[in-house]
Amino acid sequence: MNYQVAIIGGGPAGYSAAEAAGKAGLSTVLFERQNLGGVCLNEGCIPTKTLLYSAKVFDSARQASKYGVGVEKVSFDLPKIIARKQKVVRKLVLGIKAKLSAHGVTLVQGEATILSPTTVQCAGETYHCRHLIICTGSQTVIPSIEGIDSVNYWTHHQALECKEPPASLTVVGGGVIGMEFASFFNSLGTKVTVIEMMDEIVGGMDKELAAMLRADYTKRGIVFLLNTKVVSLSQNKQDVTIYYEHEAGTGSITTEKILMSVGRRPVTRGFGLETLSLVTEHGRITVDKQMRTSQPNVYVCGDLTGFSLLAHTAIREAEVAVNTIAGKEDAMNYRAIPAVVYTNPEIAGVGETEESLRQKGVRYHVSKLPMSFSGRFVAENEGVNGLCKILASEENILLGAHILGNPASEIIALAATAIEQQLTVDQWKRVIFPHPSVCEIFREVI
Repeated sequence: MNYQVAIIGGGPAGYSAAEAAGKAGLSTVLFERQNLGGVCLNEGCIPTKTLLYSAKVFDSARQASKYGVGVEKVSFDLPKIIARKQKVVRKLVLGIKAKLSAHGVTLVQGEATILSPTTVQCAGETYHCRHLIICTGSQTVIPSIEGIDSVNYWTHHQALECKEPPASLTVVGGGVIGMEFASFFNSLGTKVTVIEMMDEIVGGMDKELAAMLRADYTKRGIVFLLNTKVVSLSQNKQDVTIYYEHEAGTGSITTEKILMSVGRRPVTRGFGLETLSLVTEHGRITVDKQMRTSQPNVYVCGDLTGFSLLAHTAIREAEVAVNTIAGKEDAMNYRAIPAVVYTNPEIAGVGETEESLRQKGVRYHVSKLPMSFSGRFVAENEGVNGLCKILASEENILLGAHILGNPASEIIALAATAIEQQLTVDQWKRVIFPHPSVCEIFREVI
């Protein structure tokens, strides 16, 4: 069977590439070994946000009196929350299937194996292609900790299927995934501890805002152990004991459940990638601005690049690759990739942070204000505050924007657009923002 484009992996990069190729009139085959939508749709982005929204509604109901609304006997039903999550996932997967079908994409279920830059084998069939796009995604990293093989630990997968909240949960890793699950179970009344090796949670985000987020959750009962390394684990019938070390010495904590959330790494084995002998640098597959590898007809998109393990980055990379194949001029640019942690409150950032600018030796200036300078934010967030920070160059070109406060995830794209277009502060200020809106905080800051 012959196709113009063959794609391995049906996650955000893969299904976006397939849809775009189909729209462009290219004959396209997409291989997926498990579930269409990948980890993001089935076990990551969408399921976690569905759970977090339920937790947010529960929190809002408990705090309704602050807004003059009486709600009696507020409760949650975790099995129903999980069932709704599954319903949302099914609906979105069916939507993707429908779009691929509408654009003539052939979907093949099974493990694909690369035989050459133009040949893929799957389920006993051989497929020939002019262009190959590899989008195999990433997998959970399980750290090498003494005793881990004897412990019934959770990853994100088990946490998403939990039907009864544990009395206590220790999250190993205070990054994005770890903090989102910490937030969810904290809302449900679980005693949560977060152990993080670095000196702050949600690494890569603005440190000032990350510290504010941590302080907020500390008030809600989450215990944070920073600069702390887990050295061993042991399990009895009911609990897990975690032994750790930090600057002050050693210690231990006993917990009902432990969630391993120390990061993800690209999936590079099990599909014949090694047959291509692609050029790598520092362990990453080398790609150009069009996502081409050292094999000119082979493209790599998404988490496999090891650069930006975010679904929205993967979608744009896939678009660039397909545009290049279709003969359209395009290039990938990572200047303005938004990052969001969907806690409550949310934290979001785009562009440079103060830490990254100092590391690069770039001179900059900071403007920041509490979120309470937005009238809409005050109206909708009784007794809650946050922070908005804007970074600009000496020439007043926007370099970075960071927000702690809801709905950070919905308004950060405004800053991303301004940074992507390399607007100056004065140019951005000429944009008319709707009033009242939370996004007006950007205008207030600049």
